[in-house]
Amino acid sequence: MYTTEQLTAVFRRIGLAYSPDAAPTPELLSDVQYAMATHVPYENLDIVAGIPLSLDYGDLYDKIVTRHRGGYCFELNGFLGEVLRSLGYKVIEVMARYLRGETEIPMRRHRVLLAEASDGSRWIADAGIGQAAFKRPLRFEEGAEAEIDGETYRVGHEPFFGWVICDRHNGAWRRFYSFTEEVQLNIDYIMPSFWCEHAPESPFPGAPMLSIKTAEGRITVDGDTFRIWHGETPFEKQIESEEERAEIYRKYFGIAR
Repeated sequence: MYTTEQLTAVFRRIGLAYSPDAAPTPELLSDVQYAMATHVPYENLDIVAGIPLSLDYGDLYDKIVTRHRGGYCFELNGFLGEVLRSLGYKVIEVMARYLRGETEIPMRRHRVLLAEASDGSRWIADAGIGQAAFKRPLRFEEGAEAEIDGETYRVGHEPFFGWVICDRHNGAWRRFYSFTEEVQLNIDYIMPSFWCEHAPESPFPGAPMLSIKTAEGRITVDGDTFRIWHGETPFEKQIESEEERAEIYRKYFGIAR
C-alpha cells in the first residue's frame, strides 16, 4: 500500500489534488483513471533497451512517479491497482485476451483491474493500452455501455471468452478484449511480462511504442512514425533525427532522454 505522502506525489504526477479524506467513490475512480491515461505514457522503452522490468509496487512507484516515466499494461495497471487499493477500493486483478485485430484466439497477456467503489458498484479499470481505449472505467455489468470522448464501449458476456469488451467501429460492435474472473496475484504477471519482454513473437522488443491519451484522441510514436490522432485519420510525420525524437519524447510524453 502507498503512504499518504506517496499518494500526494502520485496525484501531483497525474495532475490531481489528493485529499486523505476522500471516499473511494465511482467519481474519484473515474477521475484517477482518466488522469493517469492523459498524464502517464504507455511506453516500452526499457524493453527496447534490454532493461529488465520490475513489477514490484515500490519499483513501479519509483519509475512512474519519481522518474516520471510510463510503462506498459503489466506496469501501468499494476501501479494503478496499488493506487486504488491505497485509496480504499476493493480491487482484484485478472488476465485478459486482447482480441482487436486478431484472426486467431491469442494468449492471455493483458492485465486488467476490477474495482469496487464505496457504493458497492463494480468497475473495469484499465490505463494500460496504447491504442484507442476507454479512458474512464466501465461499469462491470452485462450490457453496460459508455460513450467516452466520442468513443463507445459495451460490456458483454460470451460462453467461451467470458466477459467481452467491445468498441463501436464503423457502425458495428468489434471485440476489444476478454477476460474471466479468475483472480491473479502480482506474481502471476511476471511470466507473461517476461514473454512480452523477450519472445521473438512479441511485438514489444522491436521498436519504440509510445502513446498518451488526450480529450481528442491520443498521441503516439510507432518506431519512427509520430502521429497525433483526432478521430480515425491522424496527423503523421516521420522522425528524422535523434534530436527530433528526444524533443517529441520530452514535449508530448514528458520523458527526458
